[in-house]
Amino acid sequence: MKAQQAPERYSQGWIAGLDMRTALGRDMAARYLTVCDDLGGEASLSYAQRSLIERALWAEYWLASQERELAEGREFDAGRWTQASNALLGLWRTLGLERKAKDVTDLSSYLRRKAEAG
Repeated sequence: MKAQQAPERYSQGWIAGLDMRTALGRDMAARYLTVCDDLGGEASLSYAQRSLIERALWAEYWLASQERELAEGREFDAGRWTQASNALLGLWRTLGLERKAKDVTDLSSYLRRKAEAG
């Protein structure tokens, strides 16, 4: 059975484990693909990069949930929030903050290679 909400603690594969019929599942899947595209496309990313993206998105989700708690007047730990913010920034910096172009073969190169391959 697919999860309806994010886990309280990070676990590898948490995005794939979400029910994609839910708003959260669709949103996280879209965010994951957006970050992958920003880094040149999922196919060009290493396992480590994909893992860091998943961790960054969980941290981002956790931070947003803590901010909702604060806005609703519930318990809020500023130290944990600050530590998580710094960790998220480190993940984003490791992945890269600049967009990278996808490696896309132009049509003439594709046709030339196809002709050469016979």
